[in-house]
Amino acid sequence: MAEASKDELLQLIKRFGAYLTFKFSSLFPTSLRNLNSRSVGAIAGFAVAIVFTWRMLGSPSGTQRRVQKRQSSASSSSGVNAQTAAAVVPSGFPSTSEDLRAQNAIDQFSHLEKPTLGQIVRRRLSEGRKVTCRLLGVILEESSPEELQKQATVRPSVLEVLLEIAKFCDLYLMERVLDDESEKKVLLALEEAGVFTSGGLVKDKVLFCSTENGRSSFVRQLEPDWHIETNTEVISQLARFIRYELLISPSKPERTAPNVFSSPSLEQFFGCM
Repeated sequence: MAEASKDELLQLIKRFGAYLTFKFSSLFPTSLRNLNSRSVGAIAGFAVAIVFTWRMLGSPSGTQRRVQKRQSSASSSSGVNAQTAAAVVPSGFPSTSEDLRAQNAIDQFSHLEKPTLGQIVRRRLSEGRKVTCRLLGVILEESSPEELQKQATVRPSVLEVLLEIAKFCDLYLMERVLDDESEKKVLLALEEAGVFTSGGLVKDKVLFCSTENGRSSFVRQLEPDWHIETNTEVISQLARFIRYELLISPSKPERTAPNVFSSPSLEQFFGCM
């Protein structure tokens, strides 16, 4: 089969050479009369080489096919490499630089220590060092002087915050009472709760009076950074003289001075509930 193809190609070259000889002899009859068959074959071979070269350069399909083949093989190999890389990297790890930075930020945030209650108290009090606080409705379960004649009970949920305030601040507790027995009940309840032993508070800083105005007078004389109160009238009277006030009330008042804050309870103001 290969020999037949070679014979056909040789016959084609000879015929093409004869054609060139006839054409050149008609154009240059004098110079080509003495050419022998070998010269004609050489001319024909040279012409065939020129034609072959022209076809190779003029037809980009072969080159394009080869380039496309290389590109397809390269893309397939890159796809395999990508799949291999994806298989190597565990699914729980970030795959891009952006994911890595985000993961680092999350790790740093998770390692941040949660602030302690003491730090929260200092921040919420704006570093105020002297605090006055009413007992009824804030520290005690009871809400009226009449109830104190029967009993006095420290609210368990407020005790931790109260102790932190006593450690950091110069704390004064005060309340209106109707008799001496009520005073004793209040002091006993505070003592049993451990306020005087672990909180840094002494009995001399628990003040009693017989009127609401008496409590206001205590506050003005002490000039605290904060006063904690349940009576809105006392809050209004002291707003001009006290740096900050905290109103403990289940409902938020409609109008208050800029330096007056409100909260349903003392522990909620410090985020303990």
